[in-house]
Amino acid sequence: MSTSYIQVLTTIDSPEKAAAIANTLLEKRLAACVQIVGPIQSHYWWQGRQEQSQEWLCLAKTRQELYQAVESAIRAVHPYQTPEILAVPILAGLPDYLAWINQEVSLAGSEAGG
Repeated sequence: MSTSYIQVLTTIDSPEKAAAIANTLLEKRLAACVQIVGPIQSHYWWQGRQEQSQEWLCLAKTRQELYQAVESAIRAVHPYQTPEILAVPILAGLPDYLAWINQEVSLAGSEAGG
């Protein structure tokens, strides 16, 4: 079963910045829910070197057609040069939960002006 819903993931270096991302997405009605998980330990390659850092993971539930707006909103408040911003399809879900996502982000157009 395929749906038009996605979960957008991003990581950030403090709980305060994670909350700022969550609040931005919620205020703009670009996500119905943003969960913050952390701290987590991230291990990665950056500019030819292995790095590790403590980060917080934001998981935003939204609709696929809002991805570009979600990405832009995250980039506007994210301090990383190349932030992790990934969209993962939600292949199936509780119909009532998916309807709730749809209802909350469908208000995005009506909230755009203010």
